[in-house]
Amino acid sequence: MEDTPIGRIVRSKAGRDKERVFIIVGIANEKHVFIADGDLRKIEKPKKKKLIHLQMYNEVDENIKQKLLKRETVTNAELIKALKQYKCI
Repeated sequence: MEDTPIGRIVRSKAGRDKERVFIIVGIANEKHVFIADGDLRKIEKPKKKKLIHLQMYNEVDENIKQKLLKRETVTNAELIKALKQYKCI
């Protein structure tokens, strides 16, 4: 796993949320991350997902990444805006 995938845009490859696009908002362990999209998966209750079930995009939202690393509050609206900015939703 790369250094800090927080803020990276990913697409789910398996599960009930297959084909949906999310942002990594936390790291659980070396095999799992927490993802949210601000819509179905809110930042208050992110989904724990295995890395092998995610397709990583090259896009990283630096604003969200910096806020999460500084432990500042990220809103669901910011997640939705970031995904729209990268034309993911």
